Amino acid sequence: MKQLTLDLHTKKPPSLASFVVGQNAELLHLMHQLNTRSASEHFVYLWGAASAGKTHLLLALAASQNAHYISCDIDADAAEDAFRYDPSITLYLLDDCEKLSAAAQGYAFNLFNQIRENKGFLVTTGNTPPASLSLREDLRTRLGWGLIYQLHGLSDEEKMTSLAQLAQTRGLMLSPGVLPYLITHFERDMRSLSAMLDALDQYSLETKRPVTLPLLRSLLSEKT
Repeated sequence: MKQLTLDLHTKKPPSLASFVVGQNAELLHLMHQLNTRSASEHFVYLWGAASAGKTHLLLALAASQNAHYISCDIDADAAEDAFRYDPSITLYLLDDCEKLSAAAQGYAFNLFNQIRENKGFLVTTGNTPPASLSLREDLRTRLGWGLIYQLHGLSDEEKMTSLAQLAQTRGLMLSPGVLPYLITHFERDMRSLSAMLDALDQYSLETKRPVTLPLLRSLLSEKT
């Protein structure tokens, strides 16, 4: 039982293939182009709600060669090194720009200029459009360079449809009520929900019980 709880926290690395598209088909196409550095636009800004998938996309791109991911809530002592320009890096990924400290804003401003001079690629994210961010004006202007996309989160219906399809591909039979309960009583991002589906599959095999609502409740109680 303890092992099952540990497995629940082991999430698969984000990938473009595992990103559930929803209303973001055009954006996902652009992400694939950035992944191969074939995009015509070098600067892209993504904004949306916390669970829309912004970090998923950036971490997926970070797995490509010569890419560098920067979290904007990075420790102040490590910020200067994190924002230092490296000519070998062709794609920079700057997440949660609304969290940039005053010092980090200066580092980010300099990094923008160096990326532009060297014709690199940069994808940034935030919780609002660039013009609404509480940042220094020159940095806010640069965040508005290039393409700006709103990342649309999935509706509950889209999440359940996607989870049902995942379950079907794995040969996992879900009793009615499992998915509606899951999306209202667990973390709401698709990466976590998919991990729970894997855990349910494992739990079902270990306990030799079908995937029913009581089984899901039992697993959730083990998690807490």
